[in-house]
Order: sequence, then C-alpha cells, then structure tokens
Amino acid sequence: MPDERPVQDEPQQWPVESSEELYRSQAPFALRSDVVRRPGDHDEAPFTRVVVTHPGAVVILALDDEDRAVCLRQYRHAVGMRLLELPAGLLDKPGEEPLLAAQRELQEEAGLSASSWTPLGSTWSSPGFAEEKIHYFLARGLTDVGRGDFELVHEEADMETLRVPYAELLDALLDGRVQDGPVLQAVLLAKVRGLVG
Repeated sequence: MPDERPVQDEPQQWPVESSEELYRSQAPFALRSDVVRRPGDHDEAPFTRVVVTHPGAVVILALDDEDRAVCLRQYRHAVGMRLLELPAGLLDKPGEEPLLAAQRELQEEAGLSASSWTPLGSTWSSPGFAEEKIHYFLARGLTDVGRGDFELVHEEADMETLRVPYAELLDALLDGRVQDGPVLQAVLLAKVRGLVG
C-alpha cells in the first residue's frame, strides 16, 4: 500500500532520558551523548546516541563571467588529503543568516564579493551523528575586494585558490577525481536547477 504522506522530511523529537557533554573544542563543536527512548509504549531499553553539535555551514559555488568556479585546494587532516573544495565556512554566531555568512566567507577565503546570490538548497551533512546543516549558494558578478583584516591560519594559510571551468569540475566530480561531498552537492544543485550550462 502506498504511503499517503507527502514526500518530505518530518520533524520529530524522541524522548531523551539523559544527556552528557563528552567534549567541547575551541571551535564551536562539541560531542554529546544522549540516552534516547523510542516513543510509545515499548518494552525495549533506552539506547545511546553520540551527537556532534555543529552551528551549521555555508558553501559557495562562485562562478565568474566565463563560468569558471572559484575553487580552493586545502589540506584536510581527517582524510589525509588535499581536497579541491569551494569557499565555505561556519555560521559564526548563533542565529547568523546563512547568506551573510556566505558573503563573509567568500571574501575571507577568496577575497571576492558577488553582486548576485542564489540559494541552491540546504542539506544535513551526516544526520546519523551530526547536527551540521549546510546551506548552498550560487554567487555571480564577482569582484576582487581582498580579504580585509581576515588572517589565514593553520590549513587555510596553506590554501591555494584557482578557477576551474564548471564543465571540467562537473566531469571531475562524476568520475571521482574530486570527492568532496559539498562540492558535488553545490555543482549538481546548480545544474539540476538550470542555473549553469
């Protein structure tokens, strides 16, 4: 029998019997352990779920007048790779609007501003264990403005900036030469929405 509910995610909060912060980093991340119970009258025991708390992030597919994507090569310690990525960053303050964060990150990471901003969508990055929600934007009408007083440190200090033709970036994603999930999502969202050729 077909499901009569609309095809969409549904808000739901299962009862949490207890919660304990296991770790908090200097960055706005923490590791929390929740003891959860399935709703309803069930005889099963509660179970533990570990959650990475995260403020959310933005990813910017910035295309110049020649449909070249502004990309970054950046070392990512967790995977032991120098990944080809798009400008991106965290929502720095509670309640920060994703568009304002995207505009800030494009300037900080690439020294650019954009005259046109199109929201592409939002996705949970790893909902099995993390709260991170990523907001994707297409930016056009690029202008060099410099980074202002933003200082690149750690991995960002070793970051390279380059421009890659959109079609070449799409091919590299589809054949697995570029494997960063947010890059794939941004590029495909722009494509299926008909915003790039």
